[in-house]
Amino acid sequence: MKDAKLSDSEKTLMEILWEKERAFMKDILESYQEPKPATTTVATLLKRMQNKDLVGFKLYGNSREYFPKVAKGEYFKEEMSSMINRFFNSSVTQFASFFTSNAKLSQNQLKELREIIDQQIDEK
Repeated sequence: MKDAKLSDSEKTLMEILWEKERAFMKDILESYQEPKPATTTVATLLKRMQNKDLVGFKLYGNSREYFPKVAKGEYFKEEMSSMINRFFNSSVTQFASFFTSNAKLSQNQLKELREIIDQQIDEK
């Protein structure tokens, strides 16, 4: 999955697959909001995602049941690591400083973050 980035359209489709876990084309199309994309558009996206090894399928006659090959949490972890590497010189500390300074967090949210960090420190 390394460097398997998703476009915005692919992310929308992947969200559907993560939610459904397994889905046929008709199920996928039904999950889209209006205006729904064309079947050919979704088929093209699925093919690209298969080439990136993010989506697989099982064949039932002429129908394909699609499923995600990567968990949502794992994909998100890779995306965050990539972003931290690109924008913050691989420094989680720089990312945390930027995030806490720019995310407009309330005092309660900052305290919750501190508790999470303290818990991680205690576990290590």
